[in-house]
Amino acid sequence: MDTDLMGFSEKPAVWTDREPTLDEEIGALGDEDIFDMANLVESQTGVPGIITITTVMGQHGPRVKYFLKPGRHQPSFSVAVASTPRVVANSLSDRDLKRMASDVIAWVALNHEALAAFWWDGADWTSPDVQTFIAGLRKV
Repeated sequence: MDTDLMGFSEKPAVWTDREPTLDEEIGALGDEDIFDMANLVESQTGVPGIITITTVMGQHGPRVKYFLKPGRHQPSFSVAVASTPRVVANSLSDRDLKRMASDVIAWVALNHEALAAFWWDGADWTSPDVQTFIAGLRKV
C-alpha cells in the first residue's frame, strides 16, 4: 500500500509493525531536515488528548499524530491528512485506538486542506501566520 506523493511515500510498516515515538521520528531526521510542530490540546481540536501537527517530516506524506498525553516517548497513532483520512500507523492499545480514532479522523477531515497547507508550506510561515492558522482550525 505504498503511495508516492510529491516524492514522499506512505509506508505504514516503515518502523517494523508499530508507530514510532515522536522521539524516534525526530532522531531519524538528518542534520539538514527542518520542521515545525505544534501540540494541539482539546480546547483547540475538540478531541481529548494531544494532536501533533508538523510541517514536512520524514519520508511519508502529510499526517498528524495523536497522543493520549504529551511526551516524545508516548505511544501514538498517525492519521493521513487527506479528504478521506485513515489511520496509517499505531502503537496505542487496540482499545485506545478504537476509542479515539474516529474523533481524530473526523477532525482531520474537517481541517485537511489547512493541515496540508501547513505540512507543505508552514515552515515558511511567520509566527503570526501559524497562530492565525491554529486559531482557524475547526473543532469536532
